[in-house]
Amino acid sequence: MKRILIIVGALLVVAAIAGSALKGRDKAEARVEVGKVEAKDLTAIVDCSGTIEPKRKVDVSANAMGTIVKLAVAEGQHVNQGDLLMEIDPSAYKSAVDALQAGIRSSRADLELAEASVEKSKLDLERAEKLYAEQLASEEQLANARTANRMEKARVDAARNRIKQLEANLASARHDLDKVTITAPMTGVITRRNVEEGENAIMGTLNNPGTVLLVIADLGTMEAWVEVDETEVVDVQLGQTAKVTIDAFPDSTFTGHVTEIGNSPIRTRTGGSQEAIDFEVKITLDGTLPNIRPGLSAKAEINVAERKQALAVPLGAVTVRDYPLKSADVRRYPGRRAKAQEKALKDLGFVARSAKADTAGDSKIKRKETEGVFVMKDGFVKFVPVKIGIAGENDFEVTGGLTVGQTVVTGPFRILRELKEGARVELQKKGKDGKGRGGKDKGAR
Repeated sequence: MKRILIIVGALLVVAAIAGSALKGRDKAEARVEVGKVEAKDLTAIVDCSGTIEPKRKVDVSANAMGTIVKLAVAEGQHVNQGDLLMEIDPSAYKSAVDALQAGIRSSRADLELAEASVEKSKLDLERAEKLYAEQLASEEQLANARTANRMEKARVDAARNRIKQLEANLASARHDLDKVTITAPMTGVITRRNVEEGENAIMGTLNNPGTVLLVIADLGTMEAWVEVDETEVVDVQLGQTAKVTIDAFPDSTFTGHVTEIGNSPIRTRTGGSQEAIDFEVKITLDGTLPNIRPGLSAKAEINVAERKQALAVPLGAVTVRDYPLKSADVRRYPGRRAKAQEKALKDLGFVARSAKADTAGDSKIKRKETEGVFVMKDGFVKFVPVKIGIAGENDFEVTGGLTVGQTVVTGPFRILRELKEGARVELQKKGKDGKGRGGKDKGAR
């Protein structure tokens, strides 16, 4: 009898323990928000900002130094190629031209005298040769006549070369004189005028650029010059489409396409020793923009990738967890164990972020923090590793591991961060005030 009582008591204790365990198992460990795995069209976008600039513009600088005596255009005025823009005081340049012209006239007169002297020396030489043949002149007299003839010919050559030099100088002086009259190098709009009549125009040198007098721009084709972060510029390609919004036209959206990607980084000091690195990207806008002005602030969304009916999960569903790599997976690959583990992880589609060694039996199994989602079924969650593709506005593309219609945990973040494999959860519902409250899981799949 005593033995029977002991057995019954033991059974009651076991039943109590089992009931307590089942009761604890039935109790939810966390209240979560969920979303669905869906097939969606996804577009990856790079957000950037910058300014609107003309595709073609010309900075008009001075090629001659002097005072601006005539200014023929105003800012905002439309000009055609060849139209007069301004004139610099031509007095000094005109004087140089007049002096060179006078010098050429004088040199030509000297040339005529030298040519006449050559004719005289030639006659003297002929006479000396005739007298010498008749033995009426000495050999010395004949030599002097020949020398005099050569000297006069040399003077003629020198006079001709002097004239050529002066003519070259005159052409240069006339070119300088022409530069005081500045005309439009292209058809466009005067978008900037930096000088007034009476101011001095300064020429630039190799290391010191001159004054930019005017800026002429073709406003028919405009570009958005935007700065793209170094982590995103690698996804930007020529020809990709973009949507551009201009702060001055908040109700309008303009389209364009990428036409240039900078190779030189733009380095910006952000405080301390940190340095932001961006790259300039130019987006040519489609069509003409009314009342557009260079320098307007703009924002752009560049479409860097598109997926049609891709497998998608909400952005908040993706998290990271330690995922063990099985020895069977490692043995598939030859070579050193660490490299084999890395290769196996990549082949399985896991994104490694950090690594630590764990001991399982007599072999070490590599564990990796891998991206994945918690799939919810019958009130319990299971961590499923996934490979992430492009990021849409609200969803991530995933390749493999999931099927359309599955329920995945999307938050709250603090819960998702600490959620464990196999945990019991219930849905967090929103009340009338918009705040979350607990609720029973009605069999979400």
